[in-house]
Amino acid sequence: MINQPIRLVSSNPTLGCTPITCKDCGVYQLCLPMGLNQSDTSLLDSIVKRKQVYKRGEVLYRVGQPFEYIYAVRSGSVKTYIFTDDGRVQITGFHIAGELIGLNDIDSRVYSCEARALETTSVCEVSIDRFQELVEKSPSIQYQMLKIMSGEIRHNQELMLLLGKKSAEERVATYLLSLSRRFERRNYSPAQFNLSMSRSDIGNYLGLAEETVCRVLARFQDEGLITSQRRQINLVDMDRLKNIARG
Repeated sequence: MINQPIRLVSSNPTLGCTPITCKDCGVYQLCLPMGLNQSDTSLLDSIVKRKQVYKRGEVLYRVGQPFEYIYAVRSGSVKTYIFTDDGRVQITGFHIAGELIGLNDIDSRVYSCEARALETTSVCEVSIDRFQELVEKSPSIQYQMLKIMSGEIRHNQELMLLLGKKSAEERVATYLLSLSRRFERRNYSPAQFNLSMSRSDIGNYLGLAEETVCRVLARFQDEGLITSQRRQINLVDMDRLKNIARG
């Protein structure tokens, strides 16, 4: 969300916290209809209230907290989760640089989930009050907002299909390919990236035991589909992964 004359993205997975440029950020999609260009950030400055950095494990917002900001992830990554009635944690999302967090709470005006940084993470906090003023004045921004919300709905539908119909191998392959596409859309490498979610968190998100996730990833590595070192992963054979994901 800060004016950057040089593209600060890299295919090197060790540079996972490199800040994304404004033009690759979700908020930029909302600014395009109003004529924003790379050298003019006056509109962004008017809606971006604060720019914050969170350390790994720090909470951006909690359930029930008044909804004041939409968060645009500038670098790093964030997980969102809810607490079930019996006190368990259910992860609802994993958000990378360039993506927006909090859109689903615009109507309720309170945060319905908790968001926590998975690594050192920089975010732009977009004032919801100022943002709504701009939306009311511009039908084109309303249309861009509908497109973003449509993408959120499609993602949730895909997740329901993933949890309801696919085997463990299909779920993990689909998850890796989904991350790949999301990184590619933000001009990061689609094949090499930091898997900042823990194996336990991945299992929680995909409805699998942690041991199952570890076993599937080990099998993928043994079969030459991926290579990994700690949380750095390289998708070696995308075609085979796609075949597995399709079942």
